[in-house]
Amino acid sequence: MGVPNTLATGRRPTDGMLRLARDIAENRKQENLCQSSVPASVYTDPEHWQREKAAIYDRLPQILCPSAVLPDPGMALPHDATGRPLLITRDADGKAHVFLNVCRHRGTRLVEGDEVACTKKLVCPYHAWTYSVDGRLLALPRPDSFPELDNGEMGLVELPSKETGGLIWFSPQEETADFGYADKIGEDFDALGMGEHVLFRRKTHDVAGNWKLIMDAFLESYHVTRLHAQTIGPFFKDGVTSGDMIGPFARSAVGRLEEMEGVDLEDMDQMRRVITFAYQLLPGALVIPSPDYINVMVMMPQAHNRTLVEDFMLIPEHPSTDKARDHWERSWALLDGGVFASEDFRAAELGQQGLETGAVPELTLGTMEGGIRRYHETVEEALRAAN
Repeated sequence: MGVPNTLATGRRPTDGMLRLARDIAENRKQENLCQSSVPASVYTDPEHWQREKAAIYDRLPQILCPSAVLPDPGMALPHDATGRPLLITRDADGKAHVFLNVCRHRGTRLVEGDEVACTKKLVCPYHAWTYSVDGRLLALPRPDSFPELDNGEMGLVELPSKETGGLIWFSPQEETADFGYADKIGEDFDALGMGEHVLFRRKTHDVAGNWKLIMDAFLESYHVTRLHAQTIGPFFKDGVTSGDMIGPFARSAVGRLEEMEGVDLEDMDQMRRVITFAYQLLPGALVIPSPDYINVMVMMPQAHNRTLVEDFMLIPEHPSTDKARDHWERSWALLDGGVFASEDFRAAELGQQGLETGAVPELTLGTMEGGIRRYHETVEEALRAAN
C-alpha cells in the first residue's frame, strides 16, 4: 500500500523505540535464546481459565477502546463484552468516563445497543430517570414521590479509568487501579500520534480459541513468512527482531534489514517504513502500527475456548477523496479480513481444535518464539500476585 505524502509528521520515536530499532539495524543477536515449552492445559483447561479470569480480567487495568471511538464531547458507548455492562462516555469538558450501564433507580440497563450515541443526556427507558454523560442524576419524573432522595448521591456508578496515549483504560477494582504502566507505554503511543488519529473502521470477531493462542501469534515472527505468505509475509525477514518489557507489557519490533541503509531512525515516518512495532498489553490487547495507520485489537475472553476480538483501525485523518478512502478500505481489508481473520484468528482456532485432543501435552517453542514464553510468565506472575 502506498503511503500518502500528507502523513509526514516530523515526530521522533521514544528512546525505547530507538533502542529496538538500532538493535535491528545492527543485526544484534539477542542473548540467552533457548528452546522452551508451554503446557497445553493453559489453553484447554476451563478451571485454569476461571483462575485467569478472577486474577486478571476481573482485577487488572485493561483497555476498552481507542480514544478515537469517542472523538467529541457528548458521546456514550455501551460495552458488554468484558462480562459486565459498561458505559463509556465523554463529558462536556472532553473527559472520558467508564460507568456501570445501570440506572440507580431500579437497576435497568440505561443505554441499549452497541453503537456510539451522540447525546448530552442518558434517559432510562423504564422510568425516564435522566443522567448527564458525566454521571450526574439530572432529573426524574415526580420527584415529590421520592421525598428523601438526594440527587447528588444517586449518580451513575463510576469505575476507575484513565485515558492515556490515545487509549481508554478501566480497572474493574479500585484497589488494583494502578495506571502507571499504561502511562509509560502511552509515551510510545503519543510518539506515534495515536491520540490524534481518527477511527476508520471497527469490527468484533468471534474466535473459537483461547485468548492466549491469539496473543501468541503476535509474540513471535517465526510464522510470518509462512502463515502470511500471500499477504504481508514478503515484507518481513526471519530473525531480524528485537523486544523488551515495560512492566507487564511487551514491546517488539520486526525490521527489514535489507532496506534500512540510509534510514534516519530518529525520524518516526522513515523508521515506520522499515520497522513494524507490536505492543502486547496484559491482559489481552495489541497495538500494531503499520507505516501509515494503527490497528488496536482488544481481546475479551468469553470462555477458555472462545474470545471476542474487537479490531479498530485508526488513520491520521478522515479521507477527503475517493482515492484516499479506497486506500484505507484496501488496507482494512488486507489486515482485518486477510491477515487477522483469515490467518491469525484461523490459526488460533485450528490450534484450539488440535490441543483439545490431548495429542500435544505441551507446546514446543523455538528460539524465535521466546516472546510467547515471556508472555506466559507474565500471566503466571499475575496469577501468583492475586493469591
